[in-house]
Amino acid sequence: MKDPVSDLARQARELALEDRERLVDELLDSLSESGVAALDPAWEAELARRVADIRAGRVELVDADIVFARARRRTG
Repeated sequence: MKDPVSDLARQARELALEDRERLVDELLDSLSESGVAALDPAWEAELARRVADIRAGRVELVDADIVFARARRRTG
């Protein structure tokens, strides 16, 4: 059986970074159009700030595997 979501995700991974970012933005926008509850304005502002920091290179992104490995070392 074909899985259209997996097919689309595979195709999306082949896009340039800027195109993937645009696709994510458009998909997220489509969620608000579908009646999903809107975020609290404070969360909207926080998300916008974080996205801006990422795009401007002001923060270092760390792969989740590394974050979890560090957490496991710290908690024993």
